[in-house]
Amino acid sequence: MNFPIAFSVTKLKWAAITTAGGTPSVSEPQFWADDDEGLAWVSIGDMSGRASVTTTGRRVTEEGIAAARLPVGAPGTLLLSMYASLGHTAFLSTEASWNQAILGINVSPSHEVRFVKYALDAIKPTLAELARSNTQANLNAEQVGNLVLPSPSLEEQRRIADFLDAEIARIDKISALQWSALRKLDERESAQLDSGIDELVKRHGVVPLRRFLLGVDQGASPQCEAVPAAEDEWGVLKVSCLRPGLFVPAENKRLPVEIEPDLVSEVREGDLLIVRANTPQLVGSTAVVPKVRRRLLLSDKIFRVRLDSRLTADFVATVARGRRIRALCAAGSNGASQSMANIRFEEVKAWPIPAVELGTQADFVAKVANDRAVLDKLRPRIERQLALFAERRQALITAAVTGQFDVSTASGRNVTEGITA
Repeated sequence: MNFPIAFSVTKLKWAAITTAGGTPSVSEPQFWADDDEGLAWVSIGDMSGRASVTTTGRRVTEEGIAAARLPVGAPGTLLLSMYASLGHTAFLSTEASWNQAILGINVSPSHEVRFVKYALDAIKPTLAELARSNTQANLNAEQVGNLVLPSPSLEEQRRIADFLDAEIARIDKISALQWSALRKLDERESAQLDSGIDELVKRHGVVPLRRFLLGVDQGASPQCEAVPAAEDEWGVLKVSCLRPGLFVPAENKRLPVEIEPDLVSEVREGDLLIVRANTPQLVGSTAVVPKVRRRLLLSDKIFRVRLDSRLTADFVATVARGRRIRALCAAGSNGASQSMANIRFEEVKAWPIPAVELGTQADFVAKVANDRAVLDKLRPRIERQLALFAERRQALITAAVTGQFDVSTASGRNVTEGITA
């Protein structure tokens, strides 16, 4: 830790037995079980954002356990992520195994597992620097075992854990209310948009997008560097450059200088872009390119659509955020994996577009933008509150596990002082 510790210290490997997981061969179907069979198998996605793991996306058979020599953890086993979402902790609430990106931790009788969890949570912000010493910016079991943790008496560990259980629960409860408020803003924005589209459809009907198409193209996906391009360099757009109704030019990969850019694929102001292939949540995301200061190329996962003069790109991008088209994109992705889905251009051409004139299109786009702007004024305040809660949550855990205050006399009530729910 990079902060004062009032207690004696120990290394995790002296306070617990740590066990790395593994992954049976995905090409051997006999290693993987159906939903209600076999043993739960935890990936980082199953534990991220959760205090405990109750269900998992995949389950393994006894054959798979034996083939990969998987550990089996009992409920109460503490898990720590070593890859990607570094240092996230969660308890098993069911018997399970885990993959190689996760370490299982079973503490010795001289330590309280809840205290160890909080101690690991306290040093989580420092783990990124430690991980950079590895080629792939991940941690390994040896590095985790050598983590230095505070080691007060078992009685003191339990007292600190009890204090933090209560105080962190209070902070998390109020944070949950703030997250709920954010979701309600999103729901309100969606409801306003859908109501407006429904009214246009009711009054004017719809026509398929194909009636207005002049053409479509898509780019290529050359091997690029995993850094964004500078303003004087070429970049290839990533799918994450598109959010429903929003274009993010910084989401690109630098094109190596030895590769000649295909100028036909250069995106320009006013281009209508649609995500062709990615996660089911992003497929169909549509936005219009604003004025950009850098030179960007289409990737093969993005459609660029050209329209005739009767239909504006802004109107299509706005309507595509509504439930009608989002539902069509989801239906077109049915049967796809959680990590990858795609839509064909034939499906895009069938998108139902309200049959309104240019003036009505412009008025509708302006109204939707105004509605969004009103709600966007509320979001930053809630986001600041959430950031402040996260900061105070981390500070409280760190102060308690390092002995910076005596939890037997301290009150955590002031950690939420000045923050409104």
